Order: sequence, then structure tokens, then C-alpha cells
Amino acid sequence: MTSPDPSSILDLIQAFRRSKVMFTAVSLGIFDKLQSNPANAAELATSLQCNPDALERLLDSCIALGFLSRSDGKYTNTEISSAYLVSNSPNTLAGYVMHSDLSLYPLWANLEDAVREGTNRWEQTFGSGKGLFDHFFRNEESRRSFLNGMHGFGCLSSPSVVRAFDLGFFRRVADLGGATGHLLIAACEAYPHLTGVVFDLPAVKPFAEEHIAASPAAGRIQFLSGDFFKDDLPPADLYFLARIVHDWSEEKIALLLRRIFAALPSGGGLLIAESLLDEDHSGPLPALMQHLNMLICTEGKERSCSEYKLLLESVGFRSVECRRTGTFLDAVLARKP
Repeated sequence: MTSPDPSSILDLIQAFRRSKVMFTAVSLGIFDKLQSNPANAAELATSLQCNPDALERLLDSCIALGFLSRSDGKYTNTEISSAYLVSNSPNTLAGYVMHSDLSLYPLWANLEDAVREGTNRWEQTFGSGKGLFDHFFRNEESRRSFLNGMHGFGCLSSPSVVRAFDLGFFRRVADLGGATGHLLIAACEAYPHLTGVVFDLPAVKPFAEEHIAASPAAGRIQFLSGDFFKDDLPPADLYFLARIVHDWSEEKIALLLRRIFAALPSGGGLLIAESLLDEDHSGPLPALMQHLNMLICTEGKERSCSEYKLLLESVGFRSVECRRTGTFLDAVLARKP
């Protein structure tokens, strides 16, 4: 009998190596260095304080991954690395790469224990049980790296999320836990009549205002400091929750949804942006990987459309609809009768 093709298994055995090559190249600042000045391995090794032979191996691996090219011995960034791996690019994902390297990579090393015990791995990995947000908000540098990472990652999906449904009926949006405001910015740019407020913790304000100021819709967007579990929610006829529901326990999410429902006028809406699982939880693969990521990192989980309907209807919402966007975040819209 012919053995099945082992290529998928062999690919996964080595997949983490490719990820770590990209993580390390970003961490060392290779793409930032090469963005303005192509250089050979020896020159880069001197400026980055690396072993020349070891660095050349890393650089050549980046060529094979499509992140660098080489001509006359000098390395240069490719189009994709210039767009997404250079830290000051407007579309940069460098912050999310660093988040993945410094936080997710070590957390995922403890996946087996998370599966055995059913709890996140913060204390085991970092010696603290405080969790994701305390970890990333511990100082300004950490906040900036985390928020810029979330911004770059969010910008890939936000334009599709706000177009998944016609939001023309609504007039004022409150983006709860909106961080840098990428989803609200996308909404206000897509719908010229909308105004809105990003509602998040005080420490987020300077970072959010940087990104809001860069938008042509900046005049219609404000930032308001607050805690959506404790403080009065800003008035709106549409609330956004983007990558919020999957972070928290069932009890905390029920509390938040009840608060939103109470604050909404009749006919108001709630737009949730998360990765939708298939009804039988057999896919899509990125959503299932995020489902496991939530186990490792948080109290929460991803859900299917029917699970969102049960959750939202339990606090009074009706007309719950789900739409896939073709990006890593999908959209769920619910209305208050």
C-alpha cells in the first residue's frame, strides 16, 4: 500500500522556524535598516552588532521567504517587507510581529498545559496571573508596541467589516474598547454622515489621537476615556465591539452586553467584529487557531453564528445576522427591538 503524502506534516514540523525567522529579523531591526540604505551582510553585522556568518544565514532565509532581495552583495527590502515589516510604514504589522514574538510565541509553548487545565498561561509563562491587558499596559513602550500592532492588524479587516452591512441607518457610533480607533475610522471614512467616539482606557488616549488625527474623518471622531465595565457608556445608536467579546468570560460578556442593550435606543444596533467559527467547529482554520489563542491568552473564546445569536438574544437583542468578510475578522449585527 502506498503511504500518504507526508508533506503537510513536514511543513508543520518546520512552520515555527519560518515564523521565528521573520520575528527575529523584525526584532533586530533589519527591515528598518535596509529601508533607506541597502547593505551587505558585513555592514549590517557591524551596525546591528551581530555575528557576520550567523546574520548572513538569517538574511538569506529572508530572501527565501520573499522579504529580501540581493544584488551585487547588497540586501534590499522587497515590496511586502517595505509595506508591512518596516516599523514606520503606515501599514506596518511590525508591532503585531513583536507581540507575536515576545508574548504569543512563549505562551503557545505551554499549549499542552492549557489544554490539560483549561486556563490561560500568563502566570506559567511570565510569572504573573494578571493577564493580557495588564501585561501590555505595564509601561508606555509596551502600550505603544501593543496598540500599534493591533492597529496594523486591524486595518487589514476594518474596511471590510464596516461594509459587511449597510450602516447608513445609524448616525452616531461608540467604539467600545476601540484602542486606536481603526474600526471607527474605517466606518466614518466609508459613511460620511457618521460621527463617533472611541471609548477606551485613559492610557490609550494619546495613541488613539495620533491615528485619528491622520484620518480625513478626524473632525467627526472623538476619544473618550472610560471603562466599559464600570463607567457610563457614551450615547450612540450603534455600538462597536471589535475583538472584545472573545477576550472575556461568559459572565463579563453578559454584563457588557446588558449594559450596551440598556444604553441603546429602540432600533439601535451592535456590530461585533470577531472570527466566526463554522457551525460544526471544523473551520475555518484561522478562526480555530484564534479559538486556541484565546484559551492560552484570555478567559474567552471564538463562537459560531448560532452561538452569537444565543448569546445576544439572551440579553434582548433581535435580528441577529452574521456575515463573513473574507478577512480574518467577520461581522455580526444585532438590533434592539
